[in-house]
Amino acid sequence: MNPVSDIVWADWPALAGVRAGTTRRTGGVSAAPFASLNLGDHVGDAPDAVALNRARLVDTLALPSAPAWLSQIHGTRVIDLDQETGEGIEADAAVTRDPTRVLAILTADCLPVVFCNAEGTALGAAHAGWRGLAAGVLEATIEAMPGPPRELMAWLGPAIGPTRFEVGADVRAAFVDHHSDDHAAFREARRPGKFVADIYALARARLRRAGVINVTGGEHCTISDRCFFSHRRDKGQTGRMATLVWQVERF
Repeated sequence: MNPVSDIVWADWPALAGVRAGTTRRTGGVSAAPFASLNLGDHVGDAPDAVALNRARLVDTLALPSAPAWLSQIHGTRVIDLDQETGEGIEADAAVTRDPTRVLAILTADCLPVVFCNAEGTALGAAHAGWRGLAAGVLEATIEAMPGPPRELMAWLGPAIGPTRFEVGADVRAAFVDHHSDDHAAFREARRPGKFVADIYALARARLRRAGVINVTGGEHCTISDRCFFSHRRDKGQTGRMATLVWQVERF
């Protein structure tokens, strides 16, 4: 796997000591329909293939440690990896100040969001599908980060794009009933009673309301671009990308 061509790197003004990005689906050993760099161990792929893909990721990116893989449940729980460790912890976000830890979020249409403080010494990562986003997973992650929100940087990784995310009235209500200005992120779809949602706009609005103004990313569509896994496009039979954030050695 070539890390330059197979990683969507974060376009944020983070310090040189922080790296973040999202894998594409190429460069691994998984067979179809998980071909090929599937990093999710819960989707029905061969365990040996997932293990080898994860090992390749660590080696190719020269990560300081294996990523901390969470068991994501579309909730709002945030864990502090400096206090709690272990494989498969049920949570949808994590934070750390430990320069040896690598935060990881698995997605295949949901929105991954990574955070960094102004000094580059504290990192966060959140899995923001629409349920977690509406419930406040981004706000919970921001609260777990040190310092004021205005000093944080956030990057929105690849997710389902604003022209492809068709939802029902219940999803629209989950946002608009609490923040009326979120109506701008929805437009009526061709099918009666359906809407097209812009998950990037919804995330930016929640970040702004929480005090985070330095936000980048949000230009990809995992359905339209087949270099990404997409749960919706592939009718549930697909792999998972990983969005990673970690500290690199400072010289």
